[in-house]
Amino acid sequence: MSTQAAAPAQQRLGPRARSVRRRGRKNAWTTPVLGLVGILAFLGVWELAPAIGIVQAKYLPPASEVLAALANDLGLALFWKAVGDTMSAWAIGLAIAVVLATVLGLIIGMSPFLRRATNSTIEFLRPIPSVALIPLAVLLFGIKIESTLMLVVYASFWQVLIQALYGVADVDTVAMNTAKSYGFSWWQRVRDVVFPTVLPYLMTGVRLAASVALILAITAELVIGSPGLGREIALAQSGGAISGMYALILATGLLGVVVNLAARWAERRLLSWHPSIRGEVAV
Repeated sequence: MSTQAAAPAQQRLGPRARSVRRRGRKNAWTTPVLGLVGILAFLGVWELAPAIGIVQAKYLPPASEVLAALANDLGLALFWKAVGDTMSAWAIGLAIAVVLATVLGLIIGMSPFLRRATNSTIEFLRPIPSVALIPLAVLLFGIKIESTLMLVVYASFWQVLIQALYGVADVDTVAMNTAKSYGFSWWQRVRDVVFPTVLPYLMTGVRLAASVALILAITAELVIGSPGLGREIALAQSGGAISGMYALILATGLLGVVVNLAARWAERRLLSWHPSIRGEVAV
């Protein structure tokens, strides 16, 4: 074996590639450390603010008191039932929105006529705030989980649909014409040409929709009173349990972090073949 062939891969890389790899390795451990420092700094400021009188402790209890209340909640079955109610509404609503938006996005996007015919309707409905539909949801379903699902589905649907339409519009015309010339059926063209192009856009839409779905689930519970963490926050506030209220708010924030991490993990797994993800992993 020649000396050149036996040389380590690091030595065969150019200066620019070695620099990019070194920065990637450095960021791999500095980013979590900086994130931890930021969290500790935030908690420190929160702890000091009521102690030195910037805010009154009855309105903003010290961080240590809120964290103790959160730790106490973690041992309560009622807390985990509320978490389960919230995540059930989130998961069911998100799944319905993703399926509907993906199917309609492919059908509308692949038909120039349908795209022109529905464009004005989509642009009219999409900006309507989901919370504006709360009175309608209550009239239709009362304070049951169906009201929460209606808002979650409506808010998440547009995130995925718009990305699906963008993805279909990005499909290579030459590739589509080649597939037609080889006699591919409509389903084969969707599976082998359209969907691989749409998938990166779709995953971006799903990641955005996952966060929006959680926000709307908690908002619906908070305003409507359907079961979940949002209702528990409202009950804690009305009952004067301020530390417990802030503890539940922290719990919703932690759920948001978990949802975002899970969506990014799924995106990396499903798009491991895509250049953007391969480049991110290589660094």
